[in-house]
Amino acid sequence: MSKITLKNLRHSYLSNPQSDDDWALKEMSVEWSDGGAYALLGPSGCGKTTLLNIISGLLTPTEGEVWFGDVEVSHLPADKRNIAQVFQFPVVYDTMTVYNNLAFPLRNRDVNESEIDWKVREIAAMLDLSDTLKKRASGLTADGKQKISLGRGLVRADVNAILFDEPLTVIDPHLKWILRSKLKELHQQIGNTMIYVTHDQTEALTFADQVVVMQEGEVVQIGTPVELFERPQHTFVGHFIGSPGMNVLACELDQGRPVYGGSAVETTGTVAVEDPSARLEIGIRPEFISFADQGIAVSVEKVSDAGRVNIVETRHGDDIIKLLVPDGGHVPSENAFLKFDPDHTQVYANAWMVS
Repeated sequence: MSKITLKNLRHSYLSNPQSDDDWALKEMSVEWSDGGAYALLGPSGCGKTTLLNIISGLLTPTEGEVWFGDVEVSHLPADKRNIAQVFQFPVVYDTMTVYNNLAFPLRNRDVNESEIDWKVREIAAMLDLSDTLKKRASGLTADGKQKISLGRGLVRADVNAILFDEPLTVIDPHLKWILRSKLKELHQQIGNTMIYVTHDQTEALTFADQVVVMQEGEVVQIGTPVELFERPQHTFVGHFIGSPGMNVLACELDQGRPVYGGSAVETTGTVAVEDPSARLEIGIRPEFISFADQGIAVSVEKVSDAGRVNIVETRHGDDIIKLLVPDGGHVPSENAFLKFDPDHTQVYANAWMVS
């Protein structure tokens, strides 16, 4: 296992990148501690897989350095980095049995057969593959084959890191929840450094201790699931994480206090913005808005039943403001007032949080 450090990393698929748009990965410096569980989260095309392939050695970065512990590996080929990688679609040997598929990475490294047998059966039990060990992989479903891929990534105890590139894409929705829980349990048991690429916020937030949120090749925030939810550093994080996402509303400043719709909005402190031309916005999640006797005047537009809560859409001018009301809670029929929780109301300048 190793601490993984990226120093001033940038990558372009063009031979002579000129503009900012030419870079698939914008400059970043990131450090992952030894033994941690991390997720790279973002929409398709944001650079997650490019970054994972640079870490694994399938790509050489255009600029910057990759370190495993105290060793720079930026130009070291993948087979010399001592990592395991699980891809989006199953990579298995169909003519081999499940047992031999799981044993293959260990036999390749001349591990003795008694240790191989113990390790294969341990991983098979963890992934509910014990009853299929004697079956050929060709006879398994896509779910079963991906379990083999996961098992082959997990069977080696000597790796620097295990990298997962959207490994649950082909998995049945019900089994996804089971396998996510299994991976979390396996991480706690094995203790390997794990980096998990996904565009699914549920997968990222349930698996990882720290989530790296990416947009258009840039890291916009690194934090725990709680930090990303309660204090998104960028409006994209607020939009992308949460269902529904954060309300983002254009505002003004009056003596360091945000003003929205002609009403002062209470926050935990005053706001200072150096750029007078900056685009100013308030960010507030639906969970931290409530109906009140006075506040921001709105009309109630729509109520959607989401089980334990109702998602209520209200309108103030051209803005739709969403809030959550517990099932059975009172929702005004037409006009109402909203109150924002000051502890969870942030101000953003040009999409970045300033308070």
